[in-house]
Amino acid sequence: MKNPILLRQPGAAAVTLAAPLAALDTADAVEHLNSMDRDDAAAVLAALPVPRAVELLEQPELRDASVLVARQDLALAAGWLGQMAHDRATDIFQGLDAKHRDQLLWRLDPDTRDAIRKLLRYPPNTAGALMTTEFVAVPADWTVGRTLQYVREVERSRETVYAIYLLDPREQTLVQVVTMRRLITGEPDAPILQVAQATPPVAVDAQMDQEEVARLIRRHDLLAIPVVDARGHVLGIVTVDDVLDALIAESTEDVHKFGGMEALDKPYMRIGFGEMIRKRAGWLGVLFLGEMLTASAMQHFEDQLARAVVLTLFIPLIMSSGGNSGSQATSLLIRALALRELRLGDWWKVALREIPTGAVLGAILGLLAIARIAVWQYAGLYDYGPHWGMVALTIAAALVGIVGFGSLSGSMLPFVLQRLGFDPASASAPFVATLVDVTGLVIYFSIAALILGGTLL
Repeated sequence: MKNPILLRQPGAAAVTLAAPLAALDTADAVEHLNSMDRDDAAAVLAALPVPRAVELLEQPELRDASVLVARQDLALAAGWLGQMAHDRATDIFQGLDAKHRDQLLWRLDPDTRDAIRKLLRYPPNTAGALMTTEFVAVPADWTVGRTLQYVREVERSRETVYAIYLLDPREQTLVQVVTMRRLITGEPDAPILQVAQATPPVAVDAQMDQEEVARLIRRHDLLAIPVVDARGHVLGIVTVDDVLDALIAESTEDVHKFGGMEALDKPYMRIGFGEMIRKRAGWLGVLFLGEMLTASAMQHFEDQLARAVVLTLFIPLIMSSGGNSGSQATSLLIRALALRELRLGDWWKVALREIPTGAVLGAILGLLAIARIAVWQYAGLYDYGPHWGMVALTIAAALVGIVGFGSLSGSMLPFVLQRLGFDPASASAPFVATLVDVTGLVIYFSIAALILGGTLL
């Protein structure tokens, strides 16, 4: 947080309104605000001293921060944004409607206004959109003692001081990075480069996807990573907490997509009824149309069903098994692709792995099906007819084929979507299940025709 500027003193009524937050730490205070009506939460924030209000607004866990800022006096809102870290101020500013942004922009101090304009230029979910421009950078020819003194002077206005970036004195390009631990252990008169890390600094381009940024931070065990332009000038830094917040939001979006719906951009209880219908109806409609193909497939095999009604008893069992195996494979592959454990070129390795895996899983289920049919037949719980053994063999063979196909198709779908430029998470479990349902019926009745031809069929 920057050095606070008290814009006004709260009166007695304001102090009373904000009293419940006095005894709470920051996390609990944010949770308290989240539980309140938005108008009440906005009033409480307005009643707080500016440093405390800014501290709460800077927490990513605070819901609808843009809404709370939009309901304030423009001068107060501008004062708040001016005291925040630039990346958080940009997030809140971006959430305002166009009218509020236009009214508020010219009330911001020049530094904040310029920083927000620069950060708004970068596409969402990139290093540039995540970075903050408030970091510690010093010339590479300084001493340890001079650098420490500078850190003491500016630390309140910087997002983090755990890493200090050393710049070429003339070109202002990134030369090296020194950690705070190394800095405080150095001799005051020693050159700063003497305590810097020995390996070249790890840096990213402003257009890099946030998932790749997170991978680099995890791989190199960093607390922050610099964002540089083509000439090596430091544009900003991405801190590990900003990456975590972004990835949690992205993971939530992926979970929604995988469930077969559009991602929610608000907490569940704050989504209006109409918006909830709109988010869910589209995918349900698409899946319903897909399931109509299942009805068409059953109509195609109407004669076989009429001659061997017993086959209909196992349709739900077989279809669900294929859908479940496909969903398992899809879940595994989406995660592996997200973690960069696999590349697009590895699709054939995955296929060679999933084909035998699916066949063995199908065989296991097939043996269970045979046992179940035999027990029911011999125990007199159900009479599958004189050809019950062939019926059991048909079910077992169909399970091998359908579960194998489900595993293969479920594993290949994320590769196909990523190759076409779509998010692999769009390969939702309901979508895979619908695909396997339609093809599974064809496999089921084709196998039944081969095994039961001349007997039941």
